[in-house]
Amino acid sequence: MARKRLREEEEATLDMTPMLDIVFIMLIFFIVTTSFVKEAGIDVNRPEAAQATQKPSANIFIAIRENGEVWMDRRQVDVERVAANLERLLAEQPTDMVVIQADENARHGIVVKVMDQIKEAGIAQISIAAEND
Repeated sequence: MARKRLREEEEATLDMTPMLDIVFIMLIFFIVTTSFVKEAGIDVNRPEAAQATQKPSANIFIAIRENGEVWMDRRQVDVERVAANLERLLAEQPTDMVVIQADENARHGIVVKVMDQIKEAGIAQISIAAEND
């Protein structure tokens, strides 16, 4: 009787290997297909706009501070180097839209220079971030 009970317990075990294989494959799939957002890395006081509309989310953000500092991918960059840095980011993650988060007191000339650099990198869609009333 003891042998029969021992044999029943041995037959009742489940093989977990196929389930673990499927979970591992799903994990790899989700890691590969995930898109990461390249934040500017700083907070700016965006101007308020009554007619601001919600745009589809972009993957690359460029922030411009009040004192003229330009930030991309959590680091400060020179205005003339925005196109080169943007091309590097586009190689990692292609996108067709960039969002500029300019401080409400940022100089207009710096914002235009950044927009020129974005156009030079080959991106046609540029959005300026604003706060809704």
